[in-house]
Amino acid sequence: MSTQKELANTSIAESYDDPRDIIANRPMTGFQITAVGICVLLNALDGFDVLSISFAAPGIAQEWGIDRAALGLVLSMELIGMAIGSVLLGGLADKLGRRPMILACLVVMGVGMYLASTATGITTLSGYRLFTGLGIGGILAAINAMAAEYSNSKRKSAAVMIMAAGFPLGAVIGGSIASALLVHFDWRAVFIFGSVITFLCIPLVVWTLPESVEFLARKKPENALGQINKTLTRMGHPTVDRLQDRNETIAKLGVKRLLSGDLLRLTLLLTIAYFAHITTFYFILKWIPKIVVDMGNPPSLAGSVLVWANVGGAIGSILLGLLTQRFATRALTIVVLAGGSVMVAIFGAGQASLTQLSLVAAAAGFFTNAAVVGIYALMAVSFPTEVRAGGTGFVIGIGRGGAALSPIIAGYLFAAGQSLQTVALLMAAGSALAIVALLALTKEQPDTVA
Repeated sequence: MSTQKELANTSIAESYDDPRDIIANRPMTGFQITAVGICVLLNALDGFDVLSISFAAPGIAQEWGIDRAALGLVLSMELIGMAIGSVLLGGLADKLGRRPMILACLVVMGVGMYLASTATGITTLSGYRLFTGLGIGGILAAINAMAAEYSNSKRKSAAVMIMAAGFPLGAVIGGSIASALLVHFDWRAVFIFGSVITFLCIPLVVWTLPESVEFLARKKPENALGQINKTLTRMGHPTVDRLQDRNETIAKLGVKRLLSGDLLRLTLLLTIAYFAHITTFYFILKWIPKIVVDMGNPPSLAGSVLVWANVGGAIGSILLGLLTQRFATRALTIVVLAGGSVMVAIFGAGQASLTQLSLVAAAAGFFTNAAVVGIYALMAVSFPTEVRAGGTGFVIGIGRGGAALSPIIAGYLFAAGQSLQTVALLMAAGSALAIVALLALTKEQPDTVA
């Protein structure tokens, strides 16, 4: 994003007294780009961890003899955990730091994935997936804030969107590996693989991802100046002699701050948009493997269709991130929400072959994941620093209620005898409702900031 010449010219022409201004106004360096890349990797890990149960679901249903309604409950358990983790742990990331929360959540996720491989029934598996979801929800809020705070003002939206693209990338790469594992092993191998990869990420974060300068400058913990200057040096930016006291309101952190005053309307509308759309999004992600198996295909091929849905999702999120450099984020998000609603309805119409179904799934993934990424970007540029992780965690946490309800609702509709077309049309309505919520956002909120 920058050259050495540009950095030299910037350092001659500009000087800053506050480290936050240095990050915001100077070109991004390789260290900052790497930090955002690590956030992409961690979100990719989330993508696989969330969808691991989807890849394993056909084998679980066959081995334990459970019906679609019971399977829908299992598919929802880590989403319920994510909702709790996003709200509780996202708020803690604003108080204790992004980095320690990321490390703690990785431990929870690794342990939870391993325990899932040892489950002997629906009850124990549901409990382990709920526990895993706590870590996934907490880390989502922390890395969203971390990616935004390692970026300069110009690249903030793009950085958050690229970070969010890690989710489908993780599902694509991890899903391809899971499909290969399922050819030779049973469903437990999926969770063991996820646990190993999760634990390997812990030393990577310890060695390469310092706490964000923006958080340290606001909270001013012990030796904050030393930590900030060390990170600025690693970035290739000039250091500062002291920390400035900005005239900023930090009071009323937490949910009370989010649901009062100038943030109330923003928080509610973003929560409604995310809740509604994520209901549509997780219908596709959670039920594709089971639907494909019910069509008479083996579990390994079912996983491949889900991989194609995430290939589309990765392309959609990256493309949307690039387009935000030229167009308003909110307007782009509304467009892809409309596309997602249409493609989910088309997916429900059924296809003549597995190839056609894969293509439709990829198109549905393109639009639905791009919309999720767009809402993430709106959160990152809309919430102020002091409540950024907490605000993101609140929206994701409450919104994950829609994610948790989605497989359950679809499962009961299927069990009640409803056709795939009917279920898909009902689930596609979530994205349409999200459009209404984003249209209600005033221009003084995210559009002008983005």
